[in-house]
Amino acid sequence: MKVITRSDERILTADVFERPARRGPRPDLGTWPEPGRDIPIYHRCDVLVVGGGPSGTAAAAAAAREGADVVLLERYNHLGGLSTGGLVIWIDRMTDWQGKHVIRGFAEELFDRLPPDAVAGPDRPDWGSQDPAKAHHWSFRTAAWHGIVTWSPTIDPERLKLLSQEIALERGVKLVYHSWACQPIVQDGATRGVIFESKEGRMAIMAKVVVDATGDGDLFARAGAAYESDIEEGDAHHCMNTAWLFGGVDMNRWIAFRSGQPDAFSAFMQRGREECGLFEKPYVSWRNDIAVFMGPRQSGYSALDVDDLTEVEIRSHRAMARHLEYFRRNAPGFENAYMMLSAPQLGVRHARRLKGVGRLERAQWPTGATLADEVGVTPAVSPKFPNISIPYGALVPEKLDGLLACGRHVSCDKNSHGFMREIPQCWLTGQAAGVAAALAVAQGVEPRHVDVPSLQAALIKQGAYVRQPVAQPATV
Repeated sequence: MKVITRSDERILTADVFERPARRGPRPDLGTWPEPGRDIPIYHRCDVLVVGGGPSGTAAAAAAAREGADVVLLERYNHLGGLSTGGLVIWIDRMTDWQGKHVIRGFAEELFDRLPPDAVAGPDRPDWGSQDPAKAHHWSFRTAAWHGIVTWSPTIDPERLKLLSQEIALERGVKLVYHSWACQPIVQDGATRGVIFESKEGRMAIMAKVVVDATGDGDLFARAGAAYESDIEEGDAHHCMNTAWLFGGVDMNRWIAFRSGQPDAFSAFMQRGREECGLFEKPYVSWRNDIAVFMGPRQSGYSALDVDDLTEVEIRSHRAMARHLEYFRRNAPGFENAYMMLSAPQLGVRHARRLKGVGRLERAQWPTGATLADEVGVTPAVSPKFPNISIPYGALVPEKLDGLLACGRHVSCDKNSHGFMREIPQCWLTGQAAGVAAALAVAQGVEPRHVDVPSLQAALIKQGAYVRQPVAQPATV
């Protein structure tokens, strides 16, 4: 077990559990020839978004808002991805360290439209507050870091599923659930559609622009685009787990114990690690009687290996049962806890990252420079750094045409991936990809040739926070 400690470059304090000894290589059992066949075309559209997670939902909604004919293909029965089916209901920071709301647009629309009882977080006047009492209160409720209150609420995942779906349908997006994209259709170096599997068998969707919102870069990788897969070993953001909810709890009692008896809490955590092996502390949810467990975080597994994915699921579900027994016996507020729900979707944090024509890098953090092709702004990981500009080039493959990438697999280095994979940043890059895809269709150009000022203007019109670069003085 490794302990990831909080620093200027990391928010989380977390235990990271390494996998047991690796299994041997998979045996070679030969091959089976697959005969060639004609694939029926299910649909033709302007923009095809593959993956209905945070970035894909935002991309589809944004492209449709710009007037494009949009299809959104999703393998599960809902939208929202890890923010709903993955039970990642603690939404990371959308304000900077001064309390300015910088991740806006589609993200802001969601929170404006969610019912009040589906969201728990600090009131707007408190965003950016450094009042010690307020910071102390919210530090145990996922909304204060470095002594500063932030807008990082918890949400009701079922309400977010429904709202995400209704926004897409309001804008005329064609939803296709229970369908898994398996192969991009590439013609002359450009992606022109996708082959997918469903209960009906194998079919194709043709599109003028495809948005890869799979999270793992499945489409751009299979289409031949370059990507990276290195990780930051000293971070929790490459780990996997299945999250879960316990009901019947009293989180106020738990927080009183954790904050008021630090020595007893430390002893509780140490005993938990000894008795349970994989172990994690609970976080608040949108209700006092429901706790969410975002771990235990397991490292050393590949999100692209079916055996690894299976093993993480097995270990996580066993950990859920062990946690319930231990918490009922030992944790104030958990005496009547019960298993409410394990996440239908595995919590994958990292697989591949696109190699784009642009890239978000660690070297940007100290400067705060506004990039010429900025499509959004992310809060820095620490008050030590200014806000960070996200370039459109991070969504565009180096060579492959007809495709944009958004979400956790955008082009960035391994350090910046720690925050670019978070849900608000996925909403942000998804909205940018959707608008860009629609403009590419309207302008009759490949996504790499979209007029950037027009893209920025359209994003601002949709409510996104995009700055204009500061003109540099002429040199003689």
